[in-house]
Amino acid sequence: MLNTFFHQLREKEGAQQFVRFCVNGVISAAIHYGIYFLLQLWIDVNIAYTAGYLISFVYNFMATNYYTFHTAPTWKNFIGFAGSHGVNYLLHIVLFNVFLYLGVHRLMAPPLVMGVAMLVQFTILRQVFSRWGKKKTDRESS
Repeated sequence: MLNTFFHQLREKEGAQQFVRFCVNGVISAAIHYGIYFLLQLWIDVNIAYTAGYLISFVYNFMATNYYTFHTAPTWKNFIGFAGSHGVNYLLHIVLFNVFLYLGVHRLMAPPLVMGVAMLVQFTILRQVFSRWGKKKTDRESS
């Protein structure tokens, strides 16, 4: 998987997509963490983490289409995006609980989880959007 990631970055478009992916990811992570930070004061940390993840998912889907991969939202993109995020969520929640178990403070665990999961998510989403994504320019000329 890491070999595929580095191969994608060697391509100019792959490198540009990765930069846009990172910008979008920072914004999405800020939404996720902000909601988690507020909710964890009143509810279980796993529920707070999940609520933040779901809310940031909505923003992330639209931004990933229009900004990161320059595609129009489609049901195929949504299904692929939701599928990749289902895998990503499982990775997140497992890592989150492992970090908590290891004694990482509950406010420090989410950034660590997000950093680890980013590389996996980019590789999955690039495959989804490059196979099923319809370029905006293709749509506009139709």
